[in-house]
Amino acid sequence: MPQPNILILMVDQLNGTLFPDGPAGFLSAPNLRRLAGAATRFSTCYTASPLCAPGRASFMSGQLPSHTRVYDNAAEFASDVPTFAHLLRRAGYRTCLTGKMHFVGPDQLHGFEERLTTDIYPADFGWTPDYSKPGERIDWWYHNMGSVKEAGIAEVTNQLEYDDEVTFHAVAKLRDLSRREDARPWCLTVSFTHPHDPYVARRRYWDLYETCAHLDPEVAAIPYDRQCAHSQRLLDACDYKGLDITPDDIRRARRAYFANISYVDDKIGEILGALGDGRMADNTIVVFLSDHGDMLGERGLWFKMNFYEGSARVPLLVKAPGMPVGCIDQPVSTLDVVPTLADLVGVDLAGIAPWIDGESLVPVAAGSAVRGAVPMEYAAEGSIAPLVSLRQGDLKLVLCEADPPQLFDLATDPLELGNVAADPAYAERFAALVRKAWNRWDLARFDAEIRVSQARRHVVYAALRNGTYYPWDFQPLQKASERYMRNHMDLNVLEASKRYPRGE
Repeated sequence: MPQPNILILMVDQLNGTLFPDGPAGFLSAPNLRRLAGAATRFSTCYTASPLCAPGRASFMSGQLPSHTRVYDNAAEFASDVPTFAHLLRRAGYRTCLTGKMHFVGPDQLHGFEERLTTDIYPADFGWTPDYSKPGERIDWWYHNMGSVKEAGIAEVTNQLEYDDEVTFHAVAKLRDLSRREDARPWCLTVSFTHPHDPYVARRRYWDLYETCAHLDPEVAAIPYDRQCAHSQRLLDACDYKGLDITPDDIRRARRAYFANISYVDDKIGEILGALGDGRMADNTIVVFLSDHGDMLGERGLWFKMNFYEGSARVPLLVKAPGMPVGCIDQPVSTLDVVPTLADLVGVDLAGIAPWIDGESLVPVAAGSAVRGAVPMEYAAEGSIAPLVSLRQGDLKLVLCEADPPQLFDLATDPLELGNVAADPAYAERFAALVRKAWNRWDLARFDAEIRVSQARRHVVYAALRNGTYYPWDFQPLQKASERYMRNHMDLNVLEASKRYPRGE
């Protein structure tokens, strides 16, 4: 049997609690349900960082943001950080990307031999947060509640246009690969921007959820003064007082989000269909995952940027020879994808193993190993100092030098409504998990490194926007810097102008 091919299907902002064992029953997602039925399903997988660029850099490298230095959505992903694309390419694989990966900096390939589309978001330093200005809100690119207030139906949007293109190129590439003109095994990464907000869906998918019983959050909005300190900062960053969000707004937003899962499922069906049509399915490893989740109005929070389950937990499906079909409940991480792929295809991690924060899931799936404590980091907009988290067993610890510690027992409190960090019944386990965190992180040093990075990028960005501007955005033989979202545009204006019909 020749070396297996690899197809990675990545989505954006898909809440992992909706994939307790494949897609939740109420979701219309037949293609993902069929894939799940043939895959190892990791029901409790966490992102390395609940934000696009840091989460994706960590997924690609198997390293936490504190090691990749991709702290936020405008931090450069350095060319000397090996990714799975580098490892596979060194081992003789043909590597290709279509879609979003939110690479920041002049290197827009990071080991991919070929890239078929530009990215949907900017590659420069324009979205750099500033810890020296705590509480500052930057309206032109921060999330706001307009995504919720304006939720509804459209047949054409900025994001739909993008994912339609991503799918077109993925199918075309699979058709090209099916010709077998290149004898090398291949790794194709297909990365969608849906179901990321704005919460706008095509009518045929919207109509699927007319009678959906899950349009209201399970946990109602928590009053601002009872939210944890970080959640308060996120609410302020999202300008939660700027618009009056009604229960109907929330239901529309969630309905559109569910609808866009169905939209992505259709696109994945097209891609898996092309894989099968090319007679390549039997020798192709398929991985499905998301970069992070979405709170979807739970607790009154939206989007991501925190360690609550809706934001930090993601789906992970792996269909591969040597991986059992079934559900694995123990906590794992998107950091584990790199060592797992290396294990499955026999690629040596020598030379980079000391920097890998992930672990192979092959023995975990076989029941012969237990994955260690799962680490997470967050250091971007809405924070004033880095936050870190460990999930081990049923416990989740959250630490930040600016805030009181948090500890949640997900066995007895799956909705994370009670912080038991000060509960005497948890004192011993809390202390042990805190020691484990301090052995991993020096938060003062982490904070200092982030502040230096931010300060440098603010200087560089201001300089590069004066005089002749040379974009870092990937150019697939077209004027990509005028497509999708770039930093000479206002995000609010862009999303509205790209949507048609409007107001439905």
